[in-house]
Amino acid sequence: MVATVADPRPGVHLSEWTPTMAVLGPLDSGFMELEDTDRHVSVGIGAIAIVAGSPPSPAELEVELAKRLSVDGRLHQKVHRTPWDLAAPTWVTDPNFDLAHHLRWLALPAPADEDALCDLVAEVMEERLDRDHPLWQCIVVEHLVDDRWAMIVKVHHSMVDGVSGITLFERFCDDPAERPDTAAPNAADPPIDWRGLLMKSLRLPVDVPRFAVQTLRAAVPFALSAVLPAAGSSLNGSIGRQRRYTVARASLPAVREIGAAFGTTVNDVVLAAVAAAFRTVLLKRGEEPTADKLRILTPVSVRAADAKGALDNRVSAMLPLLPIESADPVEQLAMVHDRMVEHKASGEASAANSFLALARWLPFASIAWTVRLASRYPQRGISGLATNVPGPRRRLHLYGQEVLEILAYAPIAMRVRISIAILSYGDQLRFGVTGDYDSTPDLHLLAERIEETIDQLLQRARDTVPS
Repeated sequence: MVATVADPRPGVHLSEWTPTMAVLGPLDSGFMELEDTDRHVSVGIGAIAIVAGSPPSPAELEVELAKRLSVDGRLHQKVHRTPWDLAAPTWVTDPNFDLAHHLRWLALPAPADEDALCDLVAEVMEERLDRDHPLWQCIVVEHLVDDRWAMIVKVHHSMVDGVSGITLFERFCDDPAERPDTAAPNAADPPIDWRGLLMKSLRLPVDVPRFAVQTLRAAVPFALSAVLPAAGSSLNGSIGRQRRYTVARASLPAVREIGAAFGTTVNDVVLAAVAAAFRTVLLKRGEEPTADKLRILTPVSVRAADAKGALDNRVSAMLPLLPIESADPVEQLAMVHDRMVEHKASGEASAANSFLALARWLPFASIAWTVRLASRYPQRGISGLATNVPGPRRRLHLYGQEVLEILAYAPIAMRVRISIAILSYGDQLRFGVTGDYDSTPDLHLLAERIEETIDQLLQRARDTVPS
């Protein structure tokens, strides 16, 4: 469901020169800088599992979770930063690791329904993770209505992206024999190819400048889209510390049926529903939904299949304008499809990824200060975020109980007041909608309109089938 691009780097493959030590990449450390620059921002991402029955006891959970932490050493590591950012932050083992720091038990007030759960998710996720410890938490929520409980897995964005985050959640589930593999086990170090290293070193003075020029030329249109202001709207502006959270639900087979009927992808259908929802919100606010008003950030995975479990960020991005000027959902779907084809053909995501690869060669201090300055810049070009992550296809269990649903949470930052995290699980498709508390009191309207639009598109799709 999430778009992917191949390694875009022409000529020299800079990945061959990536340091092997546990250093945070430019994007990983950039999420740290976002928090450091804006006291209102918390960049934890979350998976919220709604589970049948009752949770295990605290003692049982701690014993079982301790066993499951062996899936990746990163879960025992915290971030170490150098003075004045002279070097990139590194992951180091926490010598005082204590699982109790990472477990919380909460209960909902009556009636313990979905509204109460969403309020709790917003409250939990707006809190920053403690940098003195590894950057993750498991929060158990007891006594949901209809004999259910929930577990929120909260991880700092510097540690995972959407794909690696949901893979980490799967590793916490039962059936260890079926859990996704961790990174390939460490094998014996191969003999050093000194001749190959020498040849690569000799090529660098030629290859790296050429790569830099090609990257910058391709990345300029992407950068201009992010920097140049779009038409003003209430979707973009300062954000506070508090959050709102709500959920929209759809059937994945239904979305696939829509895509098949109109010759589009699942991701196109999702973005068309998002466009219709934003149009409705703007109209309700008394704002004109013009064609230049909603440019949205859509992350694109560049993660190879054999790196699915690596805990880091491997994403690029595109910045399409969503067709909120149209009132017809089928027309919106066609326009979204055409625009996404155009963006993919332009190499926009590849250029952004190449830019991140190039950043690995720059002094870290320059990267840190660039992110800080960008975070303080009142950007007006991007008005929303929508990230679409493929989730587990099989049914999962937590401590012997079936996982009924999985919801996703994506943070907001840099004046983007609404983010939408779309996650599949089996035949389910869930939209986790995060908003700034003060500026998005109508967040529920956006979720409702997403559901209505998918229903309308499904009906129109079936109307096109000859009887």
